[in-house]
Amino acid sequence: MVNRVLYVRLPCNPIFPIGVVYLADFVRKQFPALEQRIFDLGAVPPLDFSRALDTCIDEFQPTLLVFSWRDIQIYAPVGGRGGNPLQNAFEFYYAQNLAVKLRGALGGLRLAASYYTELWRNLGLIKRGLKRARKYHPEARAIVGGGAVSVFYEQLGRSLPQGTIVSVGEGEALLAKLLRGEDIHSERCYVVGETQPRKDTIHEAPTPIEKTACDYNYIESIWPEFDYYLQDRDFYLGVQTKRGCPHNCCYCIYTVIEGKQVRINPASEVVAEMQQLYDRGIRNFWFTDAQFIPARRFINDAIELLQKIIDAGMDDIHWAAYIRADNLTPELCDLMVKTGMNYFEIGITSGSQKLVRKMRMGYNLRVVLENCRDLKAAGFNDLVSVNYSFNVIDETFDTIRQTIAYHRELERIFGADKVEPAIFFIGLQPHTHLEEYAFEEGIISPDYDPMSLMPWTARKLLWNPEPLGTFFGEICLEAWQRNSDDFGREVMQILEERLGCAELSEALSAPMNSPSKPEEKQAIGGSASGKSSGALIGGR
Repeated sequence: MVNRVLYVRLPCNPIFPIGVVYLADFVRKQFPALEQRIFDLGAVPPLDFSRALDTCIDEFQPTLLVFSWRDIQIYAPVGGRGGNPLQNAFEFYYAQNLAVKLRGALGGLRLAASYYTELWRNLGLIKRGLKRARKYHPEARAIVGGGAVSVFYEQLGRSLPQGTIVSVGEGEALLAKLLRGEDIHSERCYVVGETQPRKDTIHEAPTPIEKTACDYNYIESIWPEFDYYLQDRDFYLGVQTKRGCPHNCCYCIYTVIEGKQVRINPASEVVAEMQQLYDRGIRNFWFTDAQFIPARRFINDAIELLQKIIDAGMDDIHWAAYIRADNLTPELCDLMVKTGMNYFEIGITSGSQKLVRKMRMGYNLRVVLENCRDLKAAGFNDLVSVNYSFNVIDETFDTIRQTIAYHRELERIFGADKVEPAIFFIGLQPHTHLEEYAFEEGIISPDYDPMSLMPWTARKLLWNPEPLGTFFGEICLEAWQRNSDDFGREVMQILEERLGCAELSEALSAPMNSPSKPEEKQAIGGSASGKSSGALIGGR
């Protein structure tokens, strides 16, 4: 049998499907004669999903379908196709006004309907595609992978067709073995109805792959929808400079899916890939790494890459990334500005060094501020998004005031209009340290369904526990009412109005033993007898 591989990117927000693109590019370099095609449902109107999939399969007649499932966004902190789940939840759980509470309930019902509809629709598309492919090749098989599958691989296997290969994490080595006819059971995968996932499959180390520049001439030839992502010149196209994340974040799944070993893509190959997109008119790039500079030992790699971008003559581009700002140096700051960085995100979670230390995030908040001053001195005058996850373990009024002080210092450095606070409430996800903590504390039971959107499950998985839960619920409701278009800044303003602002020195210090004040806990509205967090761990 001659293999014909069809990559189906299941419906998703219009985000460049870099995973599918890189997978097809890798396979082509391993099997130059293999016929491949990419079909992107993210570029197809929803009413046409089934018809378009049928037409593609009828034309290409694949023997192997590789489905990429990017999102199962249950607790997204911002508005999505089904509305704003955070706002719906907070209105339902915390609003005093019955009309607002009813609005939250109705919004939650719409969100749940949207969520389950999309879930069943994607499962239906997988089954439909495989069934139709078997009209032409009865032996046709399906692989299902992607970010959503890697998180919920155990649960999704119950609903997929028998014989489907469920891929966890990176899929290059698995696909290469399958196409060679080799045994695949040592890879991070299992076969529905034939094998069971090994315990902690997701925690197994991925196979290191030598990454070379993606051949976009080839990708363009097998992907009819490629031009869809080139039409909007403001669109940021993804480029990956490394895989893996060495950190130990409690609620972040990156380090689990990609592994803790950081694997650097050669700078010359990254630039060669960017040059191909540049020649097609692309000027905006998003470095899709878990962290662009994950640790200090990778600073020289970042410097090399940015210098090669300058050497390549791409002097009119812009780029953005997640960045650990504690790893910046004056030289790196200068190169970032020269190469056109016009936006970056940092996820410090809290502006209290005490909580940062408790959560084992590895940040020194004083160093972050020093490096941000270096970045400003280098000429950075664009937007920075700072992710805060309030009500993390052992949050108190004191630590909130410290976070406000820290945020105000960032505003003094970059300008208040340039610092955008992004307010997150952690979504408890499988395979994370936070999930283990929730088991130990009896918050959820080990047999819970992480894909459930039922209210009794959702309230536990959207991490906003008492005694601060109601307090933050009220704060957020007021912020949405005052200015929903600038939610993050309103939250910070209301918190400062109610609680005041600490001295910056308090935020930057972290005594080894600093128990919460009993009167503070009482003032929050809860009991001082709540369970201790122990030595819980932190996030990106």
